[in-house]
Amino acid sequence: MIFNFKEKKINSINADFEIILIQDKKLEKYTQSQELFKLSNYKGEGVCIDMQNKILYSELKSLEYEDIRFAFASAYKALKKLEIQSIKTKSVIGKCVVNSFNALIQGFIFGAYEFDKYKKEKTSSRLENIYISQEEINNKTYNLEEAYVGINYGKIFSNACDFAKNIVNEIPQVYTPTKMAEDAINLSKNNPKISCQIYEKDFLEKEKMQAFLAVNRASIHPPKLIHLSYKPQNAKIKVIFVGKGLTYDSGGLSLKPADYMLTMKSDKSGGAAAMAIVKGASELNLDIEVHSIIGATENMIGGNAYKPDDVLISREGVSIEVRNTDAEGRLVLADCLSLAQDLKPDLLIDLATLTGACVVGLGEYTSAIMGNNEDLQDEFYKISKKSGDLTTILHFNPHLKELIKSNIADVSNTSSSRYGGAITAGLFLNSFIREEYKDKWLHLDIAGPAYLEKAWGYHSFGATGAGVRMCLSYLLYLSRNKK
Repeated sequence: MIFNFKEKKINSINADFEIILIQDKKLEKYTQSQELFKLSNYKGEGVCIDMQNKILYSELKSLEYEDIRFAFASAYKALKKLEIQSIKTKSVIGKCVVNSFNALIQGFIFGAYEFDKYKKEKTSSRLENIYISQEEINNKTYNLEEAYVGINYGKIFSNACDFAKNIVNEIPQVYTPTKMAEDAINLSKNNPKISCQIYEKDFLEKEKMQAFLAVNRASIHPPKLIHLSYKPQNAKIKVIFVGKGLTYDSGGLSLKPADYMLTMKSDKSGGAAAMAIVKGASELNLDIEVHSIIGATENMIGGNAYKPDDVLISREGVSIEVRNTDAEGRLVLADCLSLAQDLKPDLLIDLATLTGACVVGLGEYTSAIMGNNEDLQDEFYKISKKSGDLTTILHFNPHLKELIKSNIADVSNTSSSRYGGAITAGLFLNSFIREEYKDKWLHLDIAGPAYLEKAWGYHSFGATGAGVRMCLSYLLYLSRNKK
């Protein structure tokens, strides 16, 4: 898909089709299509295609960025089936020019995404060229340089999301920890700004990462610890992302029911997001040092699998009573977070499809933000709201901490209560955060939106790239506001 920003009126741009956005359901001024509106009973909701005049009408509910994304995604999904090669549209400006163009581009690219690798008959589209006129739908004037910046951001954000989606959507027979390591290596080979180190089982043993190793024990595929880094000169701060990279999760000996195993290829979504964030940060040329550490493994069953009643000694020296082997992601993260703190981050963020409880509490489309520093949580939440990733804050509760106490170890890997499971999982991770990093750490539970079993909004079936846009948006914010 090629985006062409034209510093001219839309009527002077040649294209096969035009997108016209409908605001406030006002259709009177579009005289050329009145007969069609009447015939199809179109009231300005959704999309309507006027084949005779080669116009697609798409509803724009508001100038909020999410509505801009949806309007253009809906338009593209309707037009990509036609035998056309180009479309044109006016610009749309909300509160911020850069964010508006970013959203516009995201709408097109998200609308175009499909994972059809394993289908015999693949969908194809000739639609390639998108022409964006500088003419704005409400005749606003704006800084054209900011438009170019927003278009560039939109491509970087969207391509990073597509990178993560392709990883998450790939099937478990193909996407093993070794494949994840190969993708990380190829990412660094294709981008000289990114460096990559892959650590094997012997390194994990040397580092006494017994929690991570226990999860991997029954898998025939060896574990991989992936470390990607982007280190610009004169970086303002160092931010480290830690991603849960469970390439498949059977539940281990605490075996999942068959229905619950479906979609477990998506348990690598946190790791995929962490990789995509480094990719995006490097392409944005941020003056922030960014690292991503991903614990890649499977959680399988076998005669040598770790068991409920086991006690594991983590890299931090904290002992863990295993009460459920399906609470495995937090064990991998515990050791990876320990290693990440050795790098002395100014900010530490983990991303994980950690708990079904988070989906129960927040629904399928919202991620949870947790941590000890409420100011940091609030700041991240405000930035995330503009990114397209839906989030909410779940505050730690000292009473809930009592639920992960163990009689035989320092901490239990599951709560003694069925309630508050997302927060108790976050509190478990907090047990491995050193005192000096307590206020510099955020935990993002992306279990709900990471993978969809039906299309929603501008997202297609499958992976969504959850976490990528909000973290890139926050890095941009830090770049602009941290001295």
